[in-house]
Amino acid sequence: MASKASIAGHPIHPMIIPFPLALWTTSFVADVIFYFWRGQSLLVISKFLLAAGCLGAVAAAIPGIIDWLAIKDTKVKRIANWHARLNIIALIVFATSLYLRMKVGAPLVNYGLKIPYLLSLLGVILISISGWLGGALSFEHGVGVAPQHDSPEEEVAKVRFPA
Repeated sequence: MASKASIAGHPIHPMIIPFPLALWTTSFVADVIFYFWRGQSLLVISKFLLAAGCLGAVAAAIPGIIDWLAIKDTKVKRIANWHARLNIIALIVFATSLYLRMKVGAPLVNYGLKIPYLLSLLGVILISISGWLGGALSFEHGVGVAPQHDSPEEEVAKVRFPA
């Protein structure tokens, strides 16, 4: 099925998703480096990476939802539902990790970093699984990339930008 959310025929969701994945993973790497080398700037960098990843995830979700709404096959829809659930949970986990690092949330964990670090680890695991499912949707089931034989009304209804 061709993506309804596309620019010049290129689906938007796969263009955006590398940003939150990279930002959140790099934040976790910064946490691991901080554990061994106590550079205070790494704490600030990690917070900004988490925040930017959360914003990027929300931006990636919009075309993802548009693509999800167009899925007709029940087997593919089931995979897409798990992909979406894991992404939502990951966003909540990373946002919670960020909150617990901020001045407002830090008292909840006695200003410690163990719980925020473990949440980030959990988030990285979740996005890894979700990314695997997203790859299956695209590469095995053609979601967003395979041509679909839509009716003329469905084809006209697609949101597309000129090339």
